Amino acid sequence: MEKIWLEHYDPSVSADIDPDRYASIVDIFEQSVTTYGDQVAYMNMGHSITFRELDELSAQFAAYLQNSGLKRGDAVAIMMPNVLQYPIAMFGVLRAGLTVINVNPLYTARELEHQLNDANAQAIVIVDNFAATLQQVVGKTNLKHIYRTALGDMLPAPKRWVVNLGVKYIKKLVPDFSLPTAESFMSAVKAGEKLSYQRPDIKGDDLAFLQYTGGTTGVSKGAMLTHRNMIANLEQVSGILEIVIEPGKDLVVTALPLYHIFALLANCLLFLKFGCPNLLITNPRDMPGFVKELSKHQFAILPGVNTLFNGLLNTPGFKELDFSHFKFGLGGGMAVQRPVAERWQAVTGTVLLEGYGLTECSPVVAVNSPKIKAYKGAIGMPIPSTDIRLVDDEGNDVAPGEAGEMLVKGPQVMKGYLNRPEDTAEILKDGWLSTGDIAKSDDEGYFYIVDRKKDMILVSGFNVFPNEIEEVAAMHEGVVEAAAVGMPHDVSGEVVKLFVVAKDKSLTAEQVIAHCRKHLTGYKVPKKVVFKDDLPKTNVGKILRRELRD
Repeated sequence: MEKIWLEHYDPSVSADIDPDRYASIVDIFEQSVTTYGDQVAYMNMGHSITFRELDELSAQFAAYLQNSGLKRGDAVAIMMPNVLQYPIAMFGVLRAGLTVINVNPLYTARELEHQLNDANAQAIVIVDNFAATLQQVVGKTNLKHIYRTALGDMLPAPKRWVVNLGVKYIKKLVPDFSLPTAESFMSAVKAGEKLSYQRPDIKGDDLAFLQYTGGTTGVSKGAMLTHRNMIANLEQVSGILEIVIEPGKDLVVTALPLYHIFALLANCLLFLKFGCPNLLITNPRDMPGFVKELSKHQFAILPGVNTLFNGLLNTPGFKELDFSHFKFGLGGGMAVQRPVAERWQAVTGTVLLEGYGLTECSPVVAVNSPKIKAYKGAIGMPIPSTDIRLVDDEGNDVAPGEAGEMLVKGPQVMKGYLNRPEDTAEILKDGWLSTGDIAKSDDEGYFYIVDRKKDMILVSGFNVFPNEIEEVAAMHEGVVEAAAVGMPHDVSGEVVKLFVVAKDKSLTAEQVIAHCRKHLTGYKVPKKVVFKDDLPKTNVGKILRRELRD
């Protein structure tokens, strides 16, 4: 498939990449902060930091971590939205020779407890807004260090005070909490200034990130992504997009959360490598505020999910923005819908590029070239050094033009799931990763997703796994059994629909939804509950979710 890239797009694009070009992400980081030192690295809430400041602050935090008793490779959780503290914390953890666990700030106590314990997290960096959740479970974890910060802590005074007081007392977004052993993140960074940072010898096979995903089914699992995995994907995507990205200049808009693997690679790491400024959007759900922020900048690139693009197109003022410097929107996380892509091109004058990936692949597998002239409904072609096979249920390659399950092989494929050899063996065979997605290809080499083999539900680009929803529903004393499926939704792509067999007729949908809301992140909560006398099952008792969907 690499040859097709060359024929269709650009003779300068290399057919293969070298995943060992850099020993670690830290090597790339050091190269960029040296090359682009005085240029802006990140902007948020009207304040910016340069690459040199990012270098200094992350080194200080790394030094503090190294002197706190943490051992090489220990897992450190980061639980925060897009604020300036995130890149400082993340690169600080990596530069200390530790492993980053990205945590969704919206997690419930139950979800947070599972992830911290599964990863054996030794430390966490957390924004105060979510500290009350941590308080509920901290005694059941192995955490030895807690670093807390307020949303506006990186802003200069008096803006820092105004933002923090407003968030806590006016918007009331910081529930009361008590974490007596917690340290100030900013104080830790400051204290690191007086400590000596020792650069560790990080190898390609060392773990960089534990990115949690449900895999194909069941409880959330930690995908082990090594430095080599992430470097490989960075090199693969760079080889395609470097023909349009102007190093040190193009402003990338980061509205997707950096804890999500898509934004982590496509925004944070990719544009660090190119030395480009990164505009962090803390609350993209505030669409009017988002559009107002965009109006202040000459932005060039905007990665996002379909719901984000659709939301912007429907927000007053977006059509009037200056798109003279805009190069492309990059869609991933969920399928881009044709009507949205066509409206996007009409408004911005640029193609909405679609790609495909999954957490287990660091994440990019295929993408369209920035040179295409119009949206065509394809996820693109395999990125360099990536092989794709389409197979039937027996594992045989399907004929050209026919649909089959997509298998992926390449240097970006994860090492495996943390402490789950059986789950790893089920999805990873002879280097080929089973994606669970059904795809077909055309004569030009473009791939198209036609269905999902697995039962995963995709809500606004986030994976929702039926087993987890069903387990929570079954915790309700009035529920006999339950089955969760995805239901099409105009805005989020899909929402959760729950089928319930109740113990008695008095149980209401509202009661079930309220119960689920206590234990699940908002996007996982069922939007519709249907009561049934029984659920369709196989002869061995497995619930037939596909029959319920149909």
